This record gives sequence, structure tokens and C-alpha cells, in this order.
Amino acid sequence: MRAIVIAGVHSGVGKTTVATGLMAAYTRRGLRVQGFKVGPDYIDPSYHTAATGRPSRTLDSWMLPKEAVIELFLRAAAQADLCVIEGVMGLFDGRTGERNAGSTAEIAALLNVPVLLVVDAWKIARSAAAIVHGYRSFDPAVRIEGVILNRLAGEGHFRAAGLPIEEETGVPVVGRLGRHDELTLPERYLGLIPVTEGPVAREYFAALETTIVRSLDLERILRIAESAGPLPERGASALFPPEPLPPRARIALARDRAFSFYYEDSLDLLRAWGAELVPFSPLDDRALPEGVGGVYIGGGFPELFAADLAANTPMREALRAAAARGLPIYLECGGYMYGGERLTDAEGREHAMLGLLPFSSRMDRARLTLGYREARALRDGPIVCAGQRVRAHEFHWSTSEPPAPEIAAWSVAIDGAETERCEGMARGSVWGSYLHLHLGSDPTLAPRFVAACTGAG
Repeated sequence: MRAIVIAGVHSGVGKTTVATGLMAAYTRRGLRVQGFKVGPDYIDPSYHTAATGRPSRTLDSWMLPKEAVIELFLRAAAQADLCVIEGVMGLFDGRTGERNAGSTAEIAALLNVPVLLVVDAWKIARSAAAIVHGYRSFDPAVRIEGVILNRLAGEGHFRAAGLPIEEETGVPVVGRLGRHDELTLPERYLGLIPVTEGPVAREYFAALETTIVRSLDLERILRIAESAGPLPERGASALFPPEPLPPRARIALARDRAFSFYYEDSLDLLRAWGAELVPFSPLDDRALPEGVGGVYIGGGFPELFAADLAANTPMREALRAAAARGLPIYLECGGYMYGGERLTDAEGREHAMLGLLPFSSRMDRARLTLGYREARALRDGPIVCAGQRVRAHEFHWSTSEPPAPEIAAWSVAIDGAETERCEGMARGSVWGSYLHLHLGSDPTLAPRFVAACTGAG
């Protein structure tokens, strides 16, 4: 098996550009390329998927048990000729400053995959060799096998920065990228703009692929990728049933420009345990799909489409009727905001939402809530039972009033805090919160949700 990790010395060095470009270039060569993203990210994987035509996968060694990371990686890798894993932040940055928990380095070591280190050469020369030397020697379990220099000024800059890397560290420079403003990906306050909001122009991917082919040594990178492994043997699945179960529950899955944040492995787990996932659009559809026994509305950017969501009265009424009939409705982050009573956008305009849960949300660009969370369920719900503990992630600029204890969904521990806080709301068959869950983090989550939706329609 061939696999490679694209890591950076820090955020913003061009990891997504390099990883997506490599995926596009190798796909054009006829390889079946499987993209992966380290860490809790929904947006970068949308670019991987657009480049390869295959859903990108998430590898998170803090939210998921290590055995689950290995299982999900091997499951996807079995169908690919090449795996390209895009890292998160800097190579050794993880959940905290303690060791490598949740970092790209931990994934690379766990899966025994070689690393290509992307170094931003802007405003440095020979110092780049010192950076590579430090990263290479920091953790012997992490194999840095190549360097890609980004934002080089030209051949003279390469001689000043690239040659010392090879001479002083022995690590080959396998790519040289210049300062290509046309390859800068569009960004917003949560990172890149998702592909789901409108396909990235074909011209962009064509220009990216052309640049990567011209600037990176694709043959040498493939040879490096061949050094991946040996990988752990995959034993009996801890997450999937021995054989996929026949469909026994239709679950309406919100998927449009406003709601697109789902981990592909979570959806695969639901399907394997007997769910037929039926996409629908809260923006454009006037009714839920027929015969569904549950609803899953994930994260996204409802604040950007709040006026259209509010204007789609038939859909709002259909979701209220589903809740009144007792259909399980699971809402995450953006879906949670949609499930509240009102949403105030960044311009201060107020929009009516579903009113399934008694709260309102407001965009607040001055207050970012971000980080891993350990949560304990305060009551039974469609995905968890009371007292169950999960690991999750939060990332949002909106705020809302805290839930009353009698309807709070979770008790959440925050890093460094001595006390826990209530998060999310549960009322009737509706369960929502700002927390993003990966259904591979606990083997009971997916089958419980499917069971809750079986026969509920």
C-alpha cells in the first residue's frame, strides 16, 4: 500500500493546496486516490472529494480510539492505490501541548506513514534547514522523508533555502512552489469556503494540478509513499456489523448549501447498521422525504442562509410535524441553531427558525468557541443513553443562552476548568447541541440511532 502524510511546520503553509493538488494530479494519472484529513475538519475534505471523486475520510486520534483510527483507515485504504493524508496545524500540534495527542505526528506514527513536510520559505533561507533538522529529530517515530518548499522567490532562493536542507539534514526537497496568488483558496471565518456552497471553478483545479505537476517530483513522492507500513493487521471490526444489515430505517439527512458537515465514516456506519440515508434540503425542499423514521441535521452555515431557511415555511412546518409525531431528530451545531426559535445573523437581522428547542442563537464575531470536549449525556436520547460519556468537538462563532438544567442534553468538561457546564437541549424526541460527534468514537452510537429511527415513521 502507498500512503503519504502532507504536514506543515504550522498552519497556513499551504498543506491543503499541496494535498489537494497531489490528489488531483495522481487521480488524473489514473490512480484511485483516497484523501484523508487529520483532526475535526469538514471543509478541507470537501476539496479532497472534489479532486478525487471519492469521499474524504477523517482521522482523529483524540476523538476516536486508536483501534478505530486504524480500522477506518485500513477500510478506506483497501479500495485505493494511493492514500494522501492532509495534516492539521503544525506537525506536532494536537489537543494540548502535552505529547502528540490528536496531532498529525500521532497519526503518522500510528499508521507508520512517511511525512512530506511543507515549509513556508517566505523570508527565510538557510534557516529552513534548521527548521527541518528540528522537526526531523523531535520524534524518532515520525519519519520525515521529504520537504516541499512553498512561496519560493526563484532559483536563487532555492539555492539559499533548499540546498542547505538537503546538505545538512539529508532530507530531499521533492517540491518547489512559488508565490501563486491564483492558487489561494477562498476563506471565511471558519476556514475555507466549502465546495458544497458552489463548486470550486474547474479552472482552479486545472491550474492547481498543472502547478503541482510542474513543481513537485511526483515519481519520487510515489516511491516515498511505497515505504508506508507495515501497518497493524485488521482484526474483527469493533465498529461495523459482520455483514451490513438490510435497510430497516429511513433517515432524512439534511444536505445542501446550509448543512454539509458530516463525517463520511459516520454515514457509512449508519448505513451498515441498517439506515437508508435520504438526502433532503431544508433550503429548497418543501417536505421531508416520504416514510422517514428520523432526521439528522448536521453542521454548516445556517447563518448565511437564514433568510431562505426562514422563508421555507413548508419545510419548517414539516419538521415541526415530524417532532410532534415523535420522530427522532438529531441536530448538531448549525443544525442546532436551525432547531432553535430565532437566529440573528452577523448583520443583526433576526430570522425565525424551527422552534423545536427553546433558545435563540446570535452570531458573535468577537467570541470563538473552539476545542475538544468530553461530555456526559444527562438524559436518554436517540444517539446516547443517560450517563454515557463521549468525546466531541466544538467550533462556532455563534452564541446562545445556556440551557435550563431540566432540559440540558450534556454536561461538558472544559480543559482547565474545575466545573462542568450544561450544553445543548433535549425535548421530546429532539436532541441538539453545538457538539460535533464522530459516530466511530463509540461503537454504540450508530446502531442506537438506527434503532431509534426504526419504525418511528
